[in-house]
Amino acid sequence: MDRPELPLPQLHAFLVLAEELHFGNAAARLGIAQPPLSQQIRRLEDKVGHPLFHRTPAGVTLTPVGRELLPAARRALADLTAGLAAARAVGSGRAGRLRIGFAASLALTVLPGLLQTFRHRHPDVHLDIHEMTSAPQLAALHEQAIDIGLLREPPADEPALGFRTVLTEPFVAVLPTAHPLAPRQTVHLADLAGSPFVLLPREVGPQLHDQIIGLCTAAGFAPRITQHAVEWQTMCALVKAGLGVTLAPASIRHIRLNGIVFRRLTPGDTRTRVAAAWRRNDRNPLVANLLTAFDPDPS
Repeated sequence: MDRPELPLPQLHAFLVLAEELHFGNAAARLGIAQPPLSQQIRRLEDKVGHPLFHRTPAGVTLTPVGRELLPAARRALADLTAGLAAARAVGSGRAGRLRIGFAASLALTVLPGLLQTFRHRHPDVHLDIHEMTSAPQLAALHEQAIDIGLLREPPADEPALGFRTVLTEPFVAVLPTAHPLAPRQTVHLADLAGSPFVLLPREVGPQLHDQIIGLCTAAGFAPRITQHAVEWQTMCALVKAGLGVTLAPASIRHIRLNGIVFRRLTPGDTRTRVAAAWRRNDRNPLVANLLTAFDPDPS
């Protein structure tokens, strides 16, 4: 299908003249002289192949051809105006679609407040939220399947990605209530050496997995891993079932599950880091706007 070559100035001139029905008034409204206006109309009539106006000494009237073209011209200019406004809104970060990946445990900490703040500041932006662990988030960023990720323990060898720490928190021990150490308020990590462990598979969160292994190693033992689970809710359920203990970020204490307890660890100076991650070469203004949602409210 051939696309008609109708320059916008000609359509605009036609629309204004159709509304004014007077060359002098239309030219004044357009801010041009009458001869250029007449030329624009003649060029448009040449493209259409028929007169659009009846010229009379008193002014002009639309021909049947002009009356037929008028609604389409109005729609075309209105659609273009709306499209330009929408494009400017996307370009300025006031509208558009932002795809966010997040680690499940962050739904218990930074995610709700972040989304609430961002939605308040940018109500016309559509948020596409994807729950995924750290390694899939990194892959999705490289594949441009998400625009920004919220993950634990970002890697140090990702030069194409930028990272910003948004939260740090200590680890806690997650124990079944029947565990001998459960009555204590603080657990020495070395005392967990004889307990089986439930851990995140390394392939879905290598940095966090290695950090937990490193904590145990520093305490003088290698954890005996008997079960793996991807989600913290599942790990807590396995702990409740007596299949092992685990070390988890302190925010996991927000999970309400009978049959388990959360205990402070000693030594407790190691913290887990939560970071926002994005592609360094991404010029999407929505990414920058989301990052500012972590900043304190200037008011």
